[in-house]
Amino acid sequence: MKWESELRLRQEITKAGRRLWQDGLVAHTDGNISVRLDGDWVLITPSGVNKGALKPYQILKVHLHNGEVDGNGKPSVETPLHLAIYRIRPDVNAVVHAHPPYATAFAAAGVALTEPVFPEMIVRFGEIPLVPYATPGTDRLAELVAEALQDHDAALLQNHGAITVGRTLEEACGLMEALEWTAKGLWLAKALGNAIQLTPSEIARLFAMRSNPVR
Repeated sequence: MKWESELRLRQEITKAGRRLWQDGLVAHTDGNISVRLDGDWVLITPSGVNKGALKPYQILKVHLHNGEVDGNGKPSVETPLHLAIYRIRPDVNAVVHAHPPYATAFAAAGVALTEPVFPEMIVRFGEIPLVPYATPGTDRLAELVAEALQDHDAALLQNHGAITVGRTLEEACGLMEALEWTAKGLWLAKALGNAIQLTPSEIARLFAMRSNPVR
């Protein structure tokens, strides 16, 4: 029964990889996906594999606390980042890191997605902070991202991309799609010359509607 559950999660990860690739949120081997298993293990995508062609057997198991790898292959270079999030957020069961074009453009420009323009953004995210740049794959990046995600379910990574978390992989993927929609909408509104911000009273009402957060 335990193996059947793990196989199902492996299949979910491969489907999520195809979804991100088909939606243009990752290119070729970019990005990484992980899911928490029962106990102290995490399933994570391997390094150097096209997310659109990922197979269940290629996904690796990594120990949450000591980084031990169970399986053949090299886990994602961002494994420390994923593990740091799971350790600090016991409510999170899935992590998605991608390079969505519009969101990554904001990240490269050093602009957080915090302007209160879209009601859906406020209800889903509250705000989307910008994590300062650190070299990919380093413990420093893992520390910075985990700190930002203590109070948020999504963040931009400066000069790098975006990250989302969820109680399920479907939720984490959905937040990544919503994050990119938000970035694209804000980009286009600014291109038209004016992104009208919501009033403080309306923002307060929308925050009150956040009845189903990940936390």
